[in-house]
Formats: sequence, structure tokens, C-alpha cells
Amino acid sequence: MTYTFAPRAQPVAAVQGSSDLFPVNRIHCVGRNYAAHAREMGFDPDREAPFFFQKPSDALVENGKDIPYPSNTKDVHHEIELVVAIGKQGKNIPLDKALEYVWGYAVGVDLTRRDLQLIARERGRPWEPGKAFDRSAPIAPIVPVAESGHLEGADIWLKVNGEPRQSSTIGHLIWSVAEVISILSESWDLLPGDLIFTGTPEGVGAIQAGDVVTGGVTGLPELSFKLT
Repeated sequence: MTYTFAPRAQPVAAVQGSSDLFPVNRIHCVGRNYAAHAREMGFDPDREAPFFFQKPSDALVENGKDIPYPSNTKDVHHEIELVVAIGKQGKNIPLDKALEYVWGYAVGVDLTRRDLQLIARERGRPWEPGKAFDRSAPIAPIVPVAESGHLEGADIWLKVNGEPRQSSTIGHLIWSVAEVISILSESWDLLPGDLIFTGTPEGVGAIQAGDVVTGGVTGLPELSFKLT
């Protein structure tokens, strides 16, 4: 068998303390999973079940790499998130078994073309132009859960040029990691290599070319990148 053209390289994420690489399948994202962020976006978090969108796996950006300012936008926002790496296949996963599917955790940023997302929202259109663009998912190295444990109450934060922008704890997730995995698996077969961006706390805002973004979750390697 031959290909009509050379297949692209497998998207991967680094693994902390190892030369191994984590092959990435799909990137699932949870929308408005912190109450304060839902409110700052104009929604009542007490009335909404979790909803999901996706980014392409090749939207990943290695930690520390510069990211060009995205095209076709004038309003790029940062959204710091805890990322869950899935390690085995599952469908309709019971809540009490959900954490068994976690391979590890990482810190990620859901870069958002906010102007395009808001246009899509107002017109009832898909979010892909605002969320699923090239280089929209910088990620720090993944830490195996055997080393990190489950980070139920860890602090999560983001700074721009050293100035604090976002600060909260994983304990403020509306839907916990286990609940997200269980609910997500009702609609998709979760597969080894899937990543789940679990949502962002309040304080999202615009970043400009030249800004240096750093972010973290206590117990995990910090994320950094420069928007160029």
C-alpha cells in the first residue's frame, strides 16, 4: 500500500521526566465549567449541563514555543485549564470508575479568537472559528497520575508578563474531572491519547503580540509561551 502523499506526523505531548511521548488522539474541551467564568461570559452556571467542543490534535503547541498571533482576529484571549490525559478506552463509564481512565494531568491554555466565537454564538453557528484554529492549544508536559495523584483542590493560575490574570482552584470546577469523563463517555468512545481541557476560571482576557504567558496548576509543570 502507498499513500497519495506523505501522512502527517502523529501529534504528541511531552511526558514530564521521560523521553517518552504521549500520542494525542482527540482534544475534547468543556465549556463554562467554572461558575465565576460562566457569569463573566453572561450565563447562569446553575442552569446548564456540561457541553463540549473539540480542537484538532495538531492544534497542540509544545511548551515554551512561540505562537504567532492568530490570523483573522483582533481579540485573542487566554483561558488556563487543567488537562486530563486518557489512558484507556471507555464508553458509558460509571462515575465511580471514571478516574481509572486517567493516564495523567497537564496544564494547557485554550486560546480563543473571542471576536469570532461571539459572532458564532450570536448567530447560532459552530464555535470552530473561535476555538479550533491552528496553534490554539499550548500544553505543558503531562505528569503520570501515579506521580501527581488526582488534583482535586489544586490552585490554578495564569499571568501575562508577570501580572496575575486568572486565579482559582480545581475545587471550583462545576463538573469534576470524574463527572466530565463519565458524561463525555456517553457521547464519545474515549480512547487512549484523548485529552480533555476541563474548563477555565474567571479572569480571561486579551493578549497581544509580544506578551509572555505563564500558567500553572499546583503539582504540575508550568506552561509558558510568547505570542509573537
